Amino acid sequence: MDVINKAAGIEQLALARWLKGSSFAYPIVNALHIMSIGALLTSVFLMDLRICGAFRSLPRAAFVALLRRTALVAFAGALVTGSLLFSVKASTYAAMPIFLAKMALILIAGVNFLAFTRFRRVTDEPAGGTVLLSMLLWICVLVAGRFIGFF
Repeated sequence: MDVINKAAGIEQLALARWLKGSSFAYPIVNALHIMSIGALLTSVFLMDLRICGAFRSLPRAAFVALLRRTALVAFAGALVTGSLLFSVKASTYAAMPIFLAKMALILIAGVNFLAFTRFRRVTDEPAGGTVLLSMLLWICVLVAGRFIGFF
């Protein structure tokens, strides 16, 4: 069974059918997805900027820890709501190169985050390249996500 057929099966799940047929659920899930993405990108950008030296009046460790937790909660929200949105048109999205690119970018951003976290445990040196890559990757994720609606 290929990926498109498996994705078509997702569309037949009761939750996906309900979401597709509801006049209020899909817009609410979509709004929650956008809110989650906004919270995620804001927390990542503020965290990255603080790591690069901005907001020096705020304690770095506490500020970054708060934003890291915020980013993780927002990512979880985006993951859940994004999965629900995906379920409505799973076979369509699974066949879209821009959707696949978005998923690959999210994966790369996650690996970059893990590499940064590991690097920070070993050394206290600034990780400017990793931070700039983080910002670039999340901007690309956002742009790819917006393009999905236009293809």
